[in-house]
Amino acid sequence: MDYFPTIGLEIHAELKTKSKMFCSCKNDPDEKKPNVNICPVCMGHPGTLPITNLEAVRKVIKTGIVLNGHINKYNYFERKNYFYPDLPKGYQISQYAIPLVKNGYLITPVKNKKIRIEQIHLEEDTGRLIHENNCSLIDFNRAGVPLMELVTEPDIHSAEDTRDFVKELQLILRYLDISNANMEKGEMRCEVNISLNNKPGEMGTKVEIKNLNSLRVVEKGIEFEIKRQKKILENGDKIIQETRGWDEQKQMTVSQRKKEEAHDYRYFPEPDIPALNMDEDFLTEIKNEISELPQNKRKRFQKEYGIDEKSINILISNKDLGEYFEKVNSELRVWVKEKKDKLKITEEEFKKLTKLSSNYIITDLQSLLKGNSFEEDKLLISPENFAEFISMIYTSEISSKIAKILLKEMFEKGSDPSQIMKDKNLKLIDSEKEIENIVKQILEENPKPKEDYEKGNENALQFLIGQVMSKTKGKAEPGKVAQIFKKILS
Repeated sequence: MDYFPTIGLEIHAELKTKSKMFCSCKNDPDEKKPNVNICPVCMGHPGTLPITNLEAVRKVIKTGIVLNGHINKYNYFERKNYFYPDLPKGYQISQYAIPLVKNGYLITPVKNKKIRIEQIHLEEDTGRLIHENNCSLIDFNRAGVPLMELVTEPDIHSAEDTRDFVKELQLILRYLDISNANMEKGEMRCEVNISLNNKPGEMGTKVEIKNLNSLRVVEKGIEFEIKRQKKILENGDKIIQETRGWDEQKQMTVSQRKKEEAHDYRYFPEPDIPALNMDEDFLTEIKNEISELPQNKRKRFQKEYGIDEKSINILISNKDLGEYFEKVNSELRVWVKEKKDKLKITEEEFKKLTKLSSNYIITDLQSLLKGNSFEEDKLLISPENFAEFISMIYTSEISSKIAKILLKEMFEKGSDPSQIMKDKNLKLIDSEKEIENIVKQILEENPKPKEDYEKGNENALQFLIGQVMSKTKGKAEPGKVAQIFKKILS
């Protein structure tokens, strides 16, 4: 019997603001020292009054606009009452009856699936529990940090589509500077509600998987849970409604607590915070702040640069890398304009330059970073110098071997490529006569490959060209070397 999974998501994202949600304490996710970014307000001391962080409100509204949601111009905060050690007030200020955003949807980029969004609301984060040496410690630095919660409709039916949705949402939050959305740091947390049924479109008993902290774990957790529930149902047993977590060592979900019914949080309007009442001008102002989104950028990159889909996805996924790529190509356009009379570069020809730059940025430059994240302000190669480097390859001023040497020097020292060429004596051998003499020498030293080529073995020619490149330390242009070999051996 086939079983069909139904998946809904609850995603929390810490907002990128200077201060916390209801006080002036610093919002710093990278703070290592515990309990330094706290005050009587976020610690819930009696007599303190919270003040709403308007920037956090703007960021949630911006998210709602981008995700095609309805913005509730009138809304208010409520108290969500429950006790937990990392909740200093004994309640959480959240939204329930009227969230900032209602409805909406996101189209996933891989399969173009429309995933509906039930609501997006704003609340404050809790503190952080640290369990070590047989005791539990509490760091309240995170308590009161602005937290956005997005709830989807149960429109997802596979681990792959879930990952696609979460990754695209993460990108949108980063592009709009709403959140750093780093899942490994807890800045974005994903909870999955999943059920199986043998009838498509119908739900079974819901199981919740909490705090999945990476895209890989989201996918693996769902895949495991589908197999686990399917096995239970095939054995004729019933799924237990419960909350489960992911065990990284065992690569499986594990039961955390049974959940027979929903908690009664006794929501009521927060008496210390006035309701929000926004006009159309305020919403228009926020709409005008929205910059280019990932889905629009994908289409533009394809049209403007003509690079392949895989390269586009890499450049879009890493916003800073994509921006660097665009700066390089802007400099290449300046170079083309300066050389237009001599080189006659058409728009189609220019796309060869952009493909060349994307290849070197994605492969060679990334390789030099050795797994470290790309940060332009720490990179010693300016877009102008990288563009000059690409132009040298395009005009065959340097070979691919010299290009690797040159790029490594640029990466380590930040020097101008022309200056490095001069200092390192990396200039190509221009003299055809000089290359011809080296070719003749290689043929004398390698009679067998010469004979093989004359018998029709093209691989033998590649070997001979490689010998010339080795002898000249990459200073001969391979195309020219091949022409000379063919002329001599014809």
